[in-house]
Amino acid sequence: MDSEEIKAVFGQQAASYDERWAKTAPIREGLHFLLEAVFAELPRDARMLCVGAGTGEEIVYLAQRFPGWSFVAVEPSAAMLDVCRGKAEKGGFVSRCSFHEGYLESLPAQGAFDGATCFLVSQFMLEQEARIAFFGAIAARLRPGGVLASSDLAADTRSGAYEALLDVWLKMMLAAGIPAAGLEQMRAAYAKDVAILPPAQVASVIRAGGFDEPVAFYQAGLIHAWFSRRELTGTAL
Repeated sequence: MDSEEIKAVFGQQAASYDERWAKTAPIREGLHFLLEAVFAELPRDARMLCVGAGTGEEIVYLAQRFPGWSFVAVEPSAAMLDVCRGKAEKGGFVSRCSFHEGYLESLPAQGAFDGATCFLVSQFMLEQEARIAFFGAIAARLRPGGVLASSDLAADTRSGAYEALLDVWLKMMLAAGIPAAGLEQMRAAYAKDVAILPPAQVASVIRAGGFDEPVAFYQAGLIHAWFSRRELTGTAL
């Protein structure tokens, strides 16, 4: 799928997205719990860039724990962004948020961010050069030394271990209420529409985008997460 097809798919799912994935909450909660430590050294008034913000789950978590932070949510799906905005209004922190409908390259230039999040986004970029450029665009928005927390599906798909892990992953999805037909669609998408790379290769892509050596800090099934600092050289947008 190209970027517009992916945008359309997520737009169609927006209204029911959180409910659909509610039973997989322990995976997100584990990741979010560690974010507080990953970002602990950022300023009390940190400016955060959330790329592919979706329905805004990480923004809700971070906004509650860091009351001085402000957030820019970047999301191409208007429907997903509406859900994100609604959560900010309900949570009472909408005044600390701005919402950009579109991709990162269309975000107007502004002051450098202190940190960024990017969860389960770059995996949809099938060409490695495009994926490197994507992380490069995030790096360009961060101050030198700014911290990125990112996650993607990652595995060595050529190994026997991948098939075993994929089987467990799909059984978990079934237990979480995803219908069997949806699991077959997911299996097909993983083979065709998602660039599932070995974790070390994903880390090298992040590194090539302008970050110091990424540090793996979380794994749950196929999801791996890293934190990395923007290199000290270069100029932020």
